[in-house]
Amino acid sequence: MCKNPILFTHPDCSYSDIFRSELDEDNIEYTEIDLSKHPEKWKDLLKITDGERITPVYFEDGKVTIGYEGVG
Repeated sequence: MCKNPILFTHPDCSYSDIFRSELDEDNIEYTEIDLSKHPEKWKDLLKITDGERITPVYFEDGKVTIGYEGVG
């Protein structure tokens, strides 16, 4: 995977929008994977979340944040 943190998002998820906005406001670099544009990436997400089909998911240095709880 990428060296940058990865944010899995979906346009139907308002929490994805909030998470992305907070990362942008804090000038945190990340790679976004919009699952509506890259449905083949669902397999990667399901591995990370132990089968949970949920967004947003933030993956950084082996640490997984599932859902939105605020950044920082």
